[in-house]
Amino acid sequence: MSPSRYITACVAAAAFAVTATTATASASGVPVPPGRFQSGPVDWHACALGADDELGRALDARGIECADITVPLDHADPGGRTLTVAISRLKATDTEHRVGALLLNDGGPAGPSLHMPLTKAAAMGDVAGRFDLIGMDPRFVGRSTPLDCGWDLGSSLVRSAGSDRAAYRQEVAVARELAERCDRAHGDVLPYVTTRNTARDMDVVRAALGEETLSYLGYSYGSYLGEVYTQLFPGRTDRMVLDGVNSPDHYSQNLLRGAEAANEEALRAWASWAAARHTTYGLGATRAAVLATVEHILDAAAERPLRIGEAYLLDEHVLPAVFVGGLGSDLDERRAALAGTVRLLARAADRERVEPSPALAGQLEFLLTGAGSAASSQMTAIVCGDVAERRGVGGYWRAVEKSRARYPLIGPLAGNITPCEFWDRPAEAPTVLDNDVPALLVNATGDPRTLHTGAQALREQWRSARLLTVEGARQHGLYGEYGNACVDGHVNAYLRTGRLPAHDPACQA
Repeated sequence: MSPSRYITACVAAAAFAVTATTATASASGVPVPPGRFQSGPVDWHACALGADDELGRALDARGIECADITVPLDHADPGGRTLTVAISRLKATDTEHRVGALLLNDGGPAGPSLHMPLTKAAAMGDVAGRFDLIGMDPRFVGRSTPLDCGWDLGSSLVRSAGSDRAAYRQEVAVARELAERCDRAHGDVLPYVTTRNTARDMDVVRAALGEETLSYLGYSYGSYLGEVYTQLFPGRTDRMVLDGVNSPDHYSQNLLRGAEAANEEALRAWASWAAARHTTYGLGATRAAVLATVEHILDAAAERPLRIGEAYLLDEHVLPAVFVGGLGSDLDERRAALAGTVRLLARAADRERVEPSPALAGQLEFLLTGAGSAASSQMTAIVCGDVAERRGVGGYWRAVEKSRARYPLIGPLAGNITPCEFWDRPAEAPTVLDNDVPALLVNATGDPRTLHTGAQALREQWRSARLLTVEGARQHGLYGEYGNACVDGHVNAYLRTGRLPAHDPACQA
């Protein structure tokens, strides 16, 4: 989970026994939606919403269709208020070997996924032709019925507590104000902005497509969504790939809690990489020197916000998210991008006048202004609707102080208070997995977002599953994203045949 996956940000259902005319009760006590939510035909249409809709035009050019599926706001009240969920479809071309629908989720929480048939078909190669590739924007996300709390920032779950108690008190005020503003704007729907309801929507989509089962590919938070779906709809899945496994035991309102060590290790590994390229980036010729540069930037922001261009003031609460956002991959391109940003931040810390790169400007626009309001509102509403718990204002500060010495960058971010502290308690208890699902789990040993230990724990529970481990990689998101032929080959072989490896396979970074 990150502003795009994990910090962008780690989905969902209730078990319905479907009949054509009768609403029965599921094991979870949620009645089955009536036929209008379960039957087609789906009204497929062009994806472009206008001449300026670049995504829509790209989907149309590839032959991808779009549709809006009506679902209940409250699946326990199928005759009540409704909303729409936007989906896309790239139809199977190998009809002789067609498997069925493969639903795709890009993570988040609140990651739009309408685009994914366009981006994942290339990684799948000829295997893509065996599936109808289905992208789905979760409820209240992307082109689905929207939700925006009207915040003037986009970093509600990835803010740092700051350097002292006074700075933390500012965070308490921010978290309380964001929660109250969201309640005023959307209090009537917030109880239904949850992973479990997104999973229920998935099953409505499954039925609307005329499929008895769904195959599924989910990244990061999307792995959690897939896990919830299997729990609420047993027997409704075919081939499942969970990449960057976010186990329910590690899913909480503090998205990076438990991953402090992995992120600090990723920071040190990046510092070693940057030190070896000191002549290019000038951040220090040793790892220690590069880390000292990072510390200098953090200290300067705590003293006074860094001015980046004319538009942005980057303070100690938001700055750590810029660093952490660059630590999700060990690919040279991503490490170089972080090094370029840190070089600019070092100049700003010296109070030089600097202009942001286009990439950094986009990141700051998301983190610091209302441009990130919708995405942050959606992410926060999902997490708080799933697992909000009251820990007490002092509890967060004690956690921050306890972790700061060992994890000076990540600790104050991972332990900070969030709007969930002031949110209404979830309408449903968090999902507990007590099942066993044949699936292919994919994780890197050094993943700084979804830990390999979490993937191992799910593998231990799901004895029918297999865990594909990428040894030595500090990468979040592997299949079709890491350029690793071993990973892509294993996943495609499973999608092609439906047969899992005999043993847990491994690939090298």
